Amino acid sequence: MTLFELLGLLRKHLVLVIALPLATAAVVATGSMFLPNEYTATTTMYVLSKNEESQTMLTQSDLSAGQMLTNDVATILRSDRVKNDVASQFGLDSLGAYDLSVTSSTTTRVITLAVTGHDPRNAAEVANALVEDTSRVASEIMQIEAVNVIDSAKTPMAPSGPRRTLYTAVGFMAGLFAAVAIVVIQDMLDTRIRSGQDVEELVGVPVVGHFPALERS
Repeated sequence: MTLFELLGLLRKHLVLVIALPLATAAVVATGSMFLPNEYTATTTMYVLSKNEESQTMLTQSDLSAGQMLTNDVATILRSDRVKNDVASQFGLDSLGAYDLSVTSSTTTRVITLAVTGHDPRNAAEVANALVEDTSRVASEIMQIEAVNVIDSAKTPMAPSGPRRTLYTAVGFMAGLFAAVAIVVIQDMLDTRIRSGQDVEELVGVPVVGHFPALERS
């Protein structure tokens, strides 16, 4: 099937091609309205090693070692030990209700932690508690002077999700794809002969004449 033929089919079934995507988009949009809002609290921290306290100049090896320490601290921040400690502080079995995102740059020693949950205040409190506990654990097991907080997590005022507009757009595209698939499948299953070209393709001989459609008197 050529693109021109496909466009012709879609034009013949224009109502379906328009109605189905709009219907699926409306259903998805309505359903997303019942999803609870999500709030993301973000905090940033800087890793300071003990060897750097008395140094006025840092060598390249010191910077490389500092970057490795930063990666290690980011790993500790994701560890079950830290998560379980913070969960215990809040009287929770786990932090499964929160989505944690840890980002560490390859060129700096700044670590960014984003905590997403359904309660904005709790999300901020969990984020700050994770940083505090990470600093304590890192000081115990590594040559870390401190994990200094650059920006403490504040209670987010506006929800960060769910992304209802994106869900609606995906629903629309899914409906459009389904409409095109239905039109194409219906055409493939339709074996009726509608034109001389269909006859030629079916019997393999050229059509030499046509009987015109005559109106009844």
